[in-house]
Amino acid sequence: MSIFKKKGPEPEPEELDASVGTAADVEEVMRKYDRESNTRIWTGLPRVVIRYLTALFSVYCIVDTVYLKTLTERRLPIFLGMILLLGFLNYPAKKGDTRPNHMPWYDIILLIVGPGAFFFYAINAMTVIRMSARIMQNPLYMAVGLVGVLALVELCRRCVGLPILCVAGALVVYTFASGLGLNQVIRTLFYTPNGVFGGPISTCAKFIVVFIIFGAFLERTGIAAFFIDLANAVAGAQPGGPAKVAVISSALCGMVSGSSVGNTVTTGSVTIPMMKKTGYKGEFAGAVEAAASTGGQIMPPIMGAAAFLMAEFTGEPYATIAMRAILPAALYFTGIYIAVHLEAKRLGLKGTPRDELPKLGHLMRKIYLLAPLVLLVWLVSTNTRTMAYSAALAIVAAIVVSMINAENRLTPSKFIDALEGGAKGSITVAVACGMAGIISGCITVTGLASKLLSAIVAVSGGHMIIALFLTMICCIVLGMGVPTTANYCIMAATCAPILMDPAIGVPKMAAHFFVFYFGIVADITPPVALAAYAGSAIAKSNPMKTGVNATKLAIAAFIVPYIFAYSPAMLFVNVDGVFDVVQIVISALLGIFGVAAALNGFLYRPIPLLLRVALAAGGLAMMVPGSLTDVVGLAVVLGVVIYQRVISRRPAAA
Repeated sequence: MSIFKKKGPEPEPEELDASVGTAADVEEVMRKYDRESNTRIWTGLPRVVIRYLTALFSVYCIVDTVYLKTLTERRLPIFLGMILLLGFLNYPAKKGDTRPNHMPWYDIILLIVGPGAFFFYAINAMTVIRMSARIMQNPLYMAVGLVGVLALVELCRRCVGLPILCVAGALVVYTFASGLGLNQVIRTLFYTPNGVFGGPISTCAKFIVVFIIFGAFLERTGIAAFFIDLANAVAGAQPGGPAKVAVISSALCGMVSGSSVGNTVTTGSVTIPMMKKTGYKGEFAGAVEAAASTGGQIMPPIMGAAAFLMAEFTGEPYATIAMRAILPAALYFTGIYIAVHLEAKRLGLKGTPRDELPKLGHLMRKIYLLAPLVLLVWLVSTNTRTMAYSAALAIVAAIVVSMINAENRLTPSKFIDALEGGAKGSITVAVACGMAGIISGCITVTGLASKLLSAIVAVSGGHMIIALFLTMICCIVLGMGVPTTANYCIMAATCAPILMDPAIGVPKMAAHFFVFYFGIVADITPPVALAAYAGSAIAKSNPMKTGVNATKLAIAAFIVPYIFAYSPAMLFVNVDGVFDVVQIVISALLGIFGVAAALNGFLYRPIPLLLRVALAAGGLAMMVPGSLTDVVGLAVVLGVVIYQRVISRRPAAA
């Protein structure tokens, strides 16, 4: 469906093919770089059977989280067993296997023994509880545990990727080196709450899956097209309007989707061709969409479902988490918006004519599409229901809303599609959460957390900035290719506790936001920049250049976390008064402007290198907490802006 009416002659097919990637191009690139997109092809009866089996898994998850009171030692193995069953049905061992209905013999064996190990645990849960440590003396249970862990590792390799496996593998080796035997490691990782069935997978089964299913239903109400039309009506006519549309629509869509890559493909298929047609280069167009879509994961109130997880990990009310996320998210998108505006002015680009844009009044007739989202936020904020029950009610609301919207009415087939899409979206998240449990378990059983803390404190010499930098590197590495919700689970279990230690002294909320931000930016940080790869596939641009441009556009995400680590007032933590907040907001916004202008190299005219350095320094000074640095930074930024303005007027006056 066309997002807005086009005028003039249609481009030739050859012209479109040469400048914009097709759906097939995107699929090819994502199959190559994104393991989550590399799925089997089923047709005919096998496709129908697997489709309904997958949909039934979503139904089970909703019923289980809302109504059933199953024993935890039984519920979690059943959940992961079904995840492995669907995972091996959907993900082949090798990339690029496009043979329909093909499943080699070794995958059939894995399909039986992998889930079978988890179902065996579920059936014998009471025996496992009674035997406790004596289970290490039972060869059958040890063999089953080993098979279960190895099957989970293999599925992780297929659908999540190697970076998280390398981390988990190194920690397992360290666990053996610490003196634990094979049976002790198997028991810890498979039969205790300190391993696979730890906090991350428990949170996933309890909350995350239902929110993913809600997102799948919400997507089918047509809300993504509504967001894009709304962004067009607001910003489409401005200079370089399509890029600004990409920023706004991606912010709105990304907070719901829970996937930087999925958001890039959804909105980018519309906005990237518009940007290229306006005059932006392919590398810049793909980068804008990738950076904005990644930022959608930090956008309140949903934050890709991470807001609800953060409430669980920190003990803070959900409404408080959403409120604390407002200012950092505003700074992030302001930075990107300023960058695309300056690029548009540098290139002399125009916006889309207003008669080709959707009318805001017409769009207001579809404002009811936001009802499920508003209902979910209200239910969770008021604590009237559990988060899982709130998500279930929001799913019902999405179904009702879809009945009103004739263009996206939820037919029985679309209903099954939504259940299937929700279940498929849960596979990679659940597998990554299981691996996060292994990582957390190894750290706990070996006492590595205290050793890591001692090492970081020793290396940093007690300087918070060095400790934050080392943690940033860890978060980016651990977050490579990992879905948003699982990403945060890993960061909250491994990196946040280190920052919260008194030796470093980062407040709890600031520590959790810090690791969340740097885990998210892994999606646009080369070399593993999946969102940038998706954007480059649509823009037909160089993936690495697109990733570099996206990193430059998202510079706020690399600066803002350091600010709220030093000055939690940005998160409305330990705020002394309204003036404190106002000062932080104004100085941070002006600082972002200075840094964005320095990176772009254009204000009223091209900025010389020396002035770009001064502009960046002034912008950074304004983002450092303190009145003195604010005054100095403001003087430098204003000085450069005024000088550029005066110089740019001289030729016109002459």
